[in-house]
Amino acid sequence: MKKKHVIFILFCLSAFSISAQTLEEAKELFKNGQFEQAKPAFYKLLKSTPKNPNYNFWYGACCYETGEKNNAEKYLVVGASKKIQEAFRYLGQLYSELYRYEEAEENFSAYEAMLIKNNQPTEKYENAIKQATLGNQMIKGVEKVAIVDSIVVNKSNFLNAYKISEESGSLSPFNEFFETEGNNEGIVYQTELGNKLYYGDKGKGNHLNIYTKTKLLDQWSEPALLPTSINSGSDANYPFVMSDGITIYYASKGKGSVGGYDIFVTRYNSDTDNYLNPENVGMPFNSPFNDYMYVIDEFNNLGWFASDRYQPEGKVCIYIFIPNESKQIYDYDSTDNEKLISLAKISSIKESWKGREADVKAAKERLLEARNSKPQAKENNEFEFVINDNITYTRQADFTSPKAIEQVKKWQQALSDYKEQAQKLEKQRETYYKSTKDKQNSLAPGILDLEKRVEQMDNEIKLLEISIRNEENNFLKK
Repeated sequence: MKKKHVIFILFCLSAFSISAQTLEEAKELFKNGQFEQAKPAFYKLLKSTPKNPNYNFWYGACCYETGEKNNAEKYLVVGASKKIQEAFRYLGQLYSELYRYEEAEENFSAYEAMLIKNNQPTEKYENAIKQATLGNQMIKGVEKVAIVDSIVVNKSNFLNAYKISEESGSLSPFNEFFETEGNNEGIVYQTELGNKLYYGDKGKGNHLNIYTKTKLLDQWSEPALLPTSINSGSDANYPFVMSDGITIYYASKGKGSVGGYDIFVTRYNSDTDNYLNPENVGMPFNSPFNDYMYVIDEFNNLGWFASDRYQPEGKVCIYIFIPNESKQIYDYDSTDNEKLISLAKISSIKESWKGREADVKAAKERLLEARNSKPQAKENNEFEFVINDNITYTRQADFTSPKAIEQVKKWQQALSDYKEQAQKLEKQRETYYKSTKDKQNSLAPGILDLEKRVEQMDNEIKLLEISIRNEENNFLKK
């Protein structure tokens, strides 16, 4: 007998074996997580006995696990109606992913009650109930955000899709930035001036935490761990800091997440030398899936974030949006529930454009320019000083006003002094964090004085910049 005929017969026998599975064989496959192989047998049994709650549950669970989630609900509901315990868990998960949070909370609560009755651990599902409750709150406050564009990319190199300006700093994978080996998922954010880092790293622990480093002369300081309000014991990563130097966005799986990574924002409070309580940025940015790497490019007035919602394994969707100056939300009472869920999911980016078509058109032009622009070498530029909407100077020799030229010299010296004092402040803060309580008490007055001085210097620089800009613009008009 020829080899190809043997292979064909074996294939037919294998196919016959799958279609002729017994209930016990199907249950064993189900138990081992082989849902695709178990599904045909359960479907065959269900066709012969459609009201059997167990067959409904098993087939519904197989549909859920193999991606047929829209088909899973009706079968799982039959299983739950007959108090099959695992049916409630599956329904809780399904409804969470469908943004039907009230129903998710009800099913997770029923599942938890059964766990308690059977003396089984409940901690995981206590958290699931909290996430469903939070999701129910968040769906009532979906932000009006114009999503300009979206692109699906490989998760392994998703940062390549972020075309942000140099003025917004830079993003790098941990291994690439620190030139290390291994599978470190940390992301490094470096400020525009290149003097500070924020990055995710496991360090010696089991979870990713966010650390910071400051450049001292020609080398980096020792890593300083951000406070527990940010590093809450679950993975925290994907940091980005706004140009104000105090607003930090990051992603965490910890408290306040509606599922997987959620994006949070917090701000540094110089009065307390600590960060404010982080806030979940809400929907549509966050979802029951992983959402992270939120970036605001103030120079191009574009925002970016990544999400694996409804994406195949290994893929992630990058959303580009127009940042809002102030948060505005859809009216929960007057907006159809299905539409609200669609907006929260970002089912259609065009749906978010209503009333903002002109803004989106302009943003698309900025995005196209950002994607086509090549990084400019800064080595030949002394600085970047915006004179007006059409003119930016990069050297002291560009200025024409004699008074402005003198002020620029003072401005450059003031910037140098400011950077020196700011680095000194960061070093003192790092020492403070590592010190004993008594040592901290002795360091605190000096740090507070230096903070006030740095803040004063920053204000003086801003006033000097306004004066230079006015002098040069007035001179150009003559």
